[in-house]
Amino acid sequence: MNATAASPAAVTSVTVRPIHSKADRKAFIDFQYAFYRESQFWVPLLRMDVEKTLDPKKNPFFAHGEIQLFLAEDANGKVLGRIAAIVNGMHLQKYDDGNGFFGFFECIEDYATAEKLFDAAAGWLRERGLTGMRGPTNPSLNDIAGLLVEGFERYPSLMMPYNPPYYAAYLTRYGFERAMTMWAYFIHYKYLNEDRLRRGAALVRRRNPNVTVRPIDMGRFDAEAQAVLHIYNEAWQDNWGHVPMTQAEFAKLAKDMKQIVDPGLIYLLEDDGTPIAFSIALPNLNQALRTTRSGGLLPSVATLLAYDKLKAIREMRVLLMGILPEYQGRALDVLLNLATIENGIRLGYECCEMSWVLDNNHRLRNNLETFGGTQAQEYGLYECSLA
Repeated sequence: MNATAASPAAVTSVTVRPIHSKADRKAFIDFQYAFYRESQFWVPLLRMDVEKTLDPKKNPFFAHGEIQLFLAEDANGKVLGRIAAIVNGMHLQKYDDGNGFFGFFECIEDYATAEKLFDAAAGWLRERGLTGMRGPTNPSLNDIAGLLVEGFERYPSLMMPYNPPYYAAYLTRYGFERAMTMWAYFIHYKYLNEDRLRRGAALVRRRNPNVTVRPIDMGRFDAEAQAVLHIYNEAWQDNWGHVPMTQAEFAKLAKDMKQIVDPGLIYLLEDDGTPIAFSIALPNLNQALRTTRSGGLLPSVATLLAYDKLKAIREMRVLLMGILPEYQGRALDVLLNLATIENGIRLGYECCEMSWVLDNNHRLRNNLETFGGTQAQEYGLYECSLA
């Protein structure tokens, strides 16, 4: 598999430097598109979205976090790799564990270059008193996160990472260890065990007669979004690595999603009219983006909506699901899954990816496998000590 652009035959001199100017930030962004130009399976991100993510004036992450970008260059100034060192203030506030992060990592197939990039990020974090480095997060677990370690010959879904196979070996060689494994589960409806899913949903309804499921009300989008944020931060608070979203971060996410949302794929569970759980699935826009190699052809999601290939989207991704802690353990997610799948079929979607699912979420993994889901891709988060 041709995963990346060709690497130089030999790298004789590598310099890694922190960057600050707009021109350097452009070079940082441009490198990824050039690097994956010949990759069959990488799907380009919209440049405008990447620029917003890295712009302190446009990304609310910077209200509590800090990011330093680094470029690796040869003696002629050719970019060979990149990395970001990240301080996540919300993570430190919750865990106080001394962990910084790295993200946006890309590198030619040359370990010496990768090592210098890791050294640069580690040194910057160490200077700020941090004692560990975890990643990749771009820039947080609430964004694109994780390293692909299995499933390289499959296109990534919307907001899921893709990278060459050798990255995992470089991280391990540097001293990183796997901190958590995450899975993407793929369900094609022709292999779905619908009878078992419906029987399970019927049993859940009998046990929870006051619980009802309904689609999101787009006419009350802001109020619905606030309910989702409350449930998300409560439901995920004990999950590994979870960092709560701020109001500003969630407002940005909701605004971005509103442009692409299919109302028939977002559901709320209510107990006597009070929201207690939610599920968000989105059309897999990566199906439309696969043929755009530069990322510049589609400057915004709004432009994508007018793109002819949008009509060919037949996949969706279940991006987020949450159930208030006092309602967990009742298998209520079965009601959300059934509603999403049944309406998805009516809307013309043929398959669904559930991602990502934490490796230690055994109940959800067992349910997905029981109903016909298969592990399509494996992702990892890695960490190392800065001592």
